[in-house]
Amino acid sequence: MDFFEIQAHAKKRTARLVWLFVLAVAGTIALTYFAAIIWLAASGDGHWFSYRYHADVPAVLMFFWHPWVFLIVTAYTLAVVGIAARIKWNEYASGGCAVAEDLGAHRIDSDDADDPGLWDDPNVSNRAKRRLRNVVEEMAIASGIPVPAVYVLYDEPAINAFAAGLTTSDAAVCVTSGALTKLTRDELQGVIGHEFSHILNGDMRLNLRLAALTYGILCIGLCARICLWPSRRQLNPFRKHSRLPSVEEFAAGVVLLIIGYVGYFFGRVILAGVSRQREFLADASAVQFTRNPAGIAGALKKIGGHPPGSSLQADQAAAIGHFFFAQCFRSRLNPLWATHPPLVERIRAIEPQFDGKMNAPPEAVDLPEEFMPVTSLARDPCCPLAEAARFTSATPPVTSAPGPRLKLNLQPAAAIAAIGALTDNHFRRAQQLLDALPSGLRSAARDPALAPVVVYGLLVDGPPEIRAKQQQLVATHAGPEAAAALPKLRPPLSLVDPAARLPLLQLCLPALRTLDAAALDRFVTTLDTLAHADSQVSAFEFALQKMLIRSLKLGRQPGSATVQVQAFPAVTAEISVVLSALAHTSSNVDLGARAAFAAGAAQIRPITSQLAFLGKPACDFAALDAALDRLAAASLPIKQRALVAAAHVVGADGQILVTEAELLRAVSAALDIPMPPLA
Repeated sequence: MDFFEIQAHAKKRTARLVWLFVLAVAGTIALTYFAAIIWLAASGDGHWFSYRYHADVPAVLMFFWHPWVFLIVTAYTLAVVGIAARIKWNEYASGGCAVAEDLGAHRIDSDDADDPGLWDDPNVSNRAKRRLRNVVEEMAIASGIPVPAVYVLYDEPAINAFAAGLTTSDAAVCVTSGALTKLTRDELQGVIGHEFSHILNGDMRLNLRLAALTYGILCIGLCARICLWPSRRQLNPFRKHSRLPSVEEFAAGVVLLIIGYVGYFFGRVILAGVSRQREFLADASAVQFTRNPAGIAGALKKIGGHPPGSSLQADQAAAIGHFFFAQCFRSRLNPLWATHPPLVERIRAIEPQFDGKMNAPPEAVDLPEEFMPVTSLARDPCCPLAEAARFTSATPPVTSAPGPRLKLNLQPAAAIAAIGALTDNHFRRAQQLLDALPSGLRSAARDPALAPVVVYGLLVDGPPEIRAKQQQLVATHAGPEAAAALPKLRPPLSLVDPAARLPLLQLCLPALRTLDAAALDRFVTTLDTLAHADSQVSAFEFALQKMLIRSLKLGRQPGSATVQVQAFPAVTAEISVVLSALAHTSSNVDLGARAAFAAGAAQIRPITSQLAFLGKPACDFAALDAALDRLAAASLPIKQRALVAAAHVVGADGQILVTEAELLRAVSAALDIPMPPLA
């Protein structure tokens, strides 16, 4: 299946799961209702049992049917489940970072990985953390998604990992210290590939929804425990009205406790069953991504041969066990509560000839030093930033890739088919782009103080007078520290391959997400003034700003993903704007803008005759921005056809400029569809 088929399948699976949980809640309501009827009858409360006899209605039915009791029980149950689930969902609304930090994980930032002795866990070396960060960045660049935040669960000897988040823009990847120290790079890449499969397949949002619903059902039992547990006020001998719960209250609490935990039990069974099915798909996707079955299979074998296995010590891990790469808790209710298939089954799905022998991992794998400039930061009295990067314009970029290319070959069908289906070609391309970055620039992109300046530098271009004006604008809007750091970053930025500009932007995103609201607003304002410094906005400037705004989720409510448009006619005008803008921007050889537009419009047959080619004033970047925001609320089939049409517009002659490829990727990002770098 391709990306769009997987997403459609995930949507259907989500709907089925929601109905299963609805049935679990309905069963809880039914049990609570019958318990309430029996309790009221036993207590002799005639108010609830005053009904008129009907000859045509059996007495037993009249005894059990009491609308007011049913309404009260239903309202109570739905209120408890709904409010508790909403509270838990709001805790997750800020994305995967909230989940990781709730478990006690620590974030790996630029300085953290390069500062020996910062962490208390001596078993995790800085080299291991750099290797993890490099693997995550390569995977993100290859798949076309924003680079996730990277976390480590220290003092966890188990081999495990998880990815969490509501969208690709707020994802976080977390691994245990055991995984860092005991897995080779290929094995770690297999584990991270498994987690990226969950990111690309839409499993992260489903995981959070399941965790919130399960917690909501659990809260029925928790409320009963609170009622049963005598409070200090009840047992205070100096209070006149202190008392223990009555026998009737105690019995009601016990019944409610049993009912709540029965509902929670079945909720966990549903959750575990669905999770086990998804793990096989994620394993297969990891093999497809890395083209190395031995990597993920080796990681699974080491889990089987490692005494702690994949079981975590953190108490909160069991509540989100379906997030993890492998079973993170032990339970007497296995296999009913097992969130993952047995290790042997997973390994044999990858290696059919597996003999069942597990591998005991070494105390720590021998890590080769990877290319990563870690000593490029220096104190510079001329720059107020304490950690301004030391760069020299004479230093050429370290690269094994060919020189900068202004044009790329594009087959629209192949470009769309590559979405979500990573191959070794994508990884090689990502590694080439990252290796081509000048020394120190990759470190600066990870630094929260320097990352905004890196993005400013991508927009500083043009004649000397325009660059001088932009330098002054940075000083005015971003402050003197950013203005002092910008000239030091300009020499290496001038060496960046045009095709590596958006990957460099992706590297900056984790650091940019750490900015507070005021700093982020100042950053966006500075970008806008830089883009308009020459009184016009280029295709690259628009693409950069659009990807940033979408990736940082500016102007969007946390967790919002509402589909409002289900039919093509509702967005005909918006699709016309997008295709027309791309047709005017693209430089198709021997083809005019109208012919390029027609090539794209032909891909949306239901509305081909209704699409209108617009002149430049009617489809400028402001109109394009509004049209993309409207299309972002469309259903996935509409987004897919719109993106296919856009690819045919810019690639009507079989090749596109790098700036046009960047614009196409910005359109894709605006539609929440991750597009890998075009080769």
